[in-house]
Amino acid sequence: MDLDDVLEEIRAEVAPSVGTGVVADYIPGLACVDPQQFGMAVAMNTGEVHVTGDADTCFSVQSISKVFSLGLVMTHDSNRIWERISREPSGNPFNSLLQLDQEWGKPRNPFINAGALVVTDRLHSTTGDARSAMRELVRRESGNPMVDGDPRIAQSEHDTGHRIAAMAHLLASYDNLECPVEEVLEQYFWQCSLAMSCRELALAGGWLSRHGVRADGTRMLSLQQTKRINAVMLTCGTYDAAGEFAYRVGLPGKSGVGGGILAVIPDRCTICVWSPALGPSGNSTAGVAALDLFTTRTGWSIF
Repeated sequence: MDLDDVLEEIRAEVAPSVGTGVVADYIPGLACVDPQQFGMAVAMNTGEVHVTGDADTCFSVQSISKVFSLGLVMTHDSNRIWERISREPSGNPFNSLLQLDQEWGKPRNPFINAGALVVTDRLHSTTGDARSAMRELVRRESGNPMVDGDPRIAQSEHDTGHRIAAMAHLLASYDNLECPVEEVLEQYFWQCSLAMSCRELALAGGWLSRHGVRADGTRMLSLQQTKRINAVMLTCGTYDAAGEFAYRVGLPGKSGVGGGILAVIPDRCTICVWSPALGPSGNSTAGVAALDLFTTRTGWSIF
């Protein structure tokens, strides 16, 4: 099987669905992104990277960053983060306040916004600077020392992120934040603003397919910890469409409203696909279709 040929075939087949849906225009910095873009990268554990389309175009990773912040928290704090966050699918929109209040300030999982705020808060507490810890990780694993947040996107999110701010204050009211709310929000908006390409994200997420081992061969997490992150990605990583994603794609995955999706095939590779137009649940329409085709054509799945 020639993966380059497979990716080109997938790009041609999903072309009609590229641009189907809407960009995340509730974040002003993302409203002007051209929806007629598509990129895909497959980073093999052997070191090879296969790409197609706009795989080297940088985009706003948004919630994909939550996988990296969770991994970092678990390196510093073992499994204690689970005392403050559950591991269940929410079944509600990723920005729901109602469920958080009904469940006494304990978020359903680390990949909805409330859970990610708690993870960011803990990372900031344990490292003293969540931003630097995140930046160091993605730069080292992607091989690009210039990866950084986009200040324009971060400011855009800060200026319009009233619901996120309300969520942070609600968490604080239940004593589920350790740092000042404004510090947590600043760190959270920055991590969402990270600008990376499909190639860089696929490489940066390689530790998920190598059972916690970094690109340089050192261990970041234990096999058990990595298994748990992948499990939560499968059940909770694509908002309230996680069941449909597992059914169609059959891989752990984490999406972001910037249009990217990071997917993992343990022991084999990591995949990143990007196309900005989103479906009703906030997942890339063309991205989900491409991953569905990829696992069907290759036969690579966890099932």
